[in-house]
Amino acid sequence: MSGGRVFFLAFYAVLALLGLFLAAAAQDAGITIFAWGLILFGVLNAYRTIGAHYGEAGRAH
Repeated sequence: MSGGRVFFLAFYAVLALLGLFLAAAAQDAGITIFAWGLILFGVLNAYRTIGAHYGEAGRAH
């Protein structure tokens, strides 16, 4: 995995974790929806980054 992918994988994990803490502390619906969106964004992009890595590795063989 290249350095750029590792950086963005860690970045997406931090965003998802931030969204998790934000959702836990939210006291209104707007912040809760934003926090869950942040979690979803981080998890899906991390999944896509890992999938792209394995897709390229599979084409190389």
